[in-house]
Amino acid sequence: MAYDSFNILSSTAVPLPIENVDTDQIIPARFLKATERKGFGDNLFRDWRFNQDDTPKTDFVLNDATYSGKILVGGYNFGSGSSREHAAWAIYDYGFRCVVSSFFADIFRNNCLNIGVLPVQVSAGFLTQIFEAIENDPTTSLTVDLPSQKISLGAEMGFESFEINSYKKENMLNGYDDIDYLNNIKTEIQNFAANTPL
Repeated sequence: MAYDSFNILSSTAVPLPIENVDTDQIIPARFLKATERKGFGDNLFRDWRFNQDDTPKTDFVLNDATYSGKILVGGYNFGSGSSREHAAWAIYDYGFRCVVSSFFADIFRNNCLNIGVLPVQVSAGFLTQIFEAIENDPTTSLTVDLPSQKISLGAEMGFESFEINSYKKENMLNGYDDIDYLNNIKTEIQNFAANTPL
């Protein structure tokens, strides 16, 4: 498998209530030299996480032990800017499996789906509700149910449905990237080719 399969994820979340977070903020351009997906998590939000002398900025959420989990909750228009897939790599390599926002840049959304990070788009109202719940109680757990395409804050605080392309959903459930998918149907492709006149 290209990455761990995604089914149902229940986790605490890290809140980043900032709008228009672009890919250069997610992973600055100077860290794009590597071609493998490994190590990018070390520089996720590098300029927001660290001072110029490499000491952590204590006021940035990833440096606050109060918050942890496999879900990143971002503001509106998350992942805008350049099309660098390294931004999705950095998020995955850091340990996040899901990003929640009220709007994603299309290229960033697709890059996430290609490498095993589930982008969950919710309404602005539900996003506000999530941020408020985490602020009131950092141990608040979100449940992201990919099979039923629902994200919930628990029975008392409700849920919302989210959209995902059926092909990408199937790949996420199996931990497939596009090449894995083709390898999985290799026999079907060969049979089709053998029985199709030129």
